[in-house]
Amino acid sequence: MARERTLAIIKPDAVSRGLTGEILSRIHQAGFEIVAIESLRLTKAEAEGFYAVHRARPFFDELTTFMSSGKVVVLALEAENAIARWRELMGATDPAKAAPDTLRRLFGSSIQNNCTHGSDAPETAAFEISYFFSGRKLV
Repeated sequence: MARERTLAIIKPDAVSRGLTGEILSRIHQAGFEIVAIESLRLTKAEAEGFYAVHRARPFFDELTTFMSSGKVVVLALEAENAIARWRELMGATDPAKAAPDTLRRLFGSSIQNNCTHGSDAPETAAFEISYFFSGRKLV
């Protein structure tokens, strides 16, 4: 398997509940290398730009309002098969349907407040990483 990169976001619900350290610890335990990390607060316009692919979906406004409601931690992660492995560690979008010991099952409270975001494909990962990190910020 080839090494690849994926974007991870620790969402506002997790940051506000003090779960950043626990989630980072689990990222390290799972063998991911953090090649870039930043704590920030998205503006509504930045959240809309990031989630533009979902603009026509009924949840778009609620999602972008939520993602701009507080601090987030964005990370570029690297590992073999990073996209699939990060998605497995996160668990299903709905915490009630997520596998035991996944981040969303352990810490999520709803489909929206599910603590984490992750890229779903190599093309998505490339766009998402570049949205937050210029080449000079990536180790």
